[in-house]
Amino acid sequence: MKTILVTGGAGFVGSQACKALARRGFRPVVFDNFERGHDWAVKWGPLAQGDIRDESDLHRAFEAWRPWAVMHFAAYAYVGESSVEPIKYYDTNVGGTAKLLKVCAAFECRRVVFSSSCAIYGIPARLPLAEEDPQHAVNPYGYTKPVAEQMLADAEAAYGIRHVTLRYFNATGADPDGELGESHEPETHLIPLVLFSALGRQSSMNVFGDDYPTPDGTCIRDYVHVSDLADAHVAALNWLAAGKPSNSFNLGNGRGSSVAE
Repeated sequence: MKTILVTGGAGFVGSQACKALARRGFRPVVFDNFERGHDWAVKWGPLAQGDIRDESDLHRAFEAWRPWAVMHFAAYAYVGESSVEPIKYYDTNVGGTAKLLKVCAAFECRRVVFSSSCAIYGIPARLPLAEEDPQHAVNPYGYTKPVAEQMLADAEAAYGIRHVTLRYFNATGADPDGELGESHEPETHLIPLVLFSALGRQSSMNVFGDDYPTPDGTCIRDYVHVSDLADAHVAALNWLAAGKPSNSFNLGNGRGSSVAE
């Protein structure tokens, strides 16, 4: 049974990836500080509690579990917050990734699947976006992702750490078995907010903008189900296991849906 260290494995997508890994015969070890993850989401493997910014925490986790590969989800991911607290985002998303790769090199863990984002592209010049399209991030969160991707490329050249970066669009949905789902504080995602309003847990929800150049005037996004994202991360791991070269992939469903829809 191959051990996979899953940084941010108690978060929304990371916990789903742990379930997908366990179902396919891997041992997921969750590495999370629970600042935004949840202890109830750690169900499919052991926990190595720690902070991605603390090299000693990482070292202890690697020493204890000797992971065959890493899935790296741990990051701050609120676009608005990143503009208010940019250094916090660089410290964790960039600095934490650098420390993780340093420890990977020290323990000769040479496979990384990285949770990247469509935010690296910024405002697209064309649709649909392709992996080779120019990267023009427009906020601090978006800026952290291409820096982390470049670090992965440099780590491969220096230490032989192969990687797959997965740039996904709007993650949403819940585990079909009802064991996992979104739980953010504050909740900023559209679908949970719609459901909260329908359930009477909040009196209303805001639609930001009704004059977009779209058929109904509301913003169109590509929503991808979190279970599909989890499966893609396992597929990326298998890609590396098969000896294939490092690569980057966009993850979406290929169809836009508007806020009104």
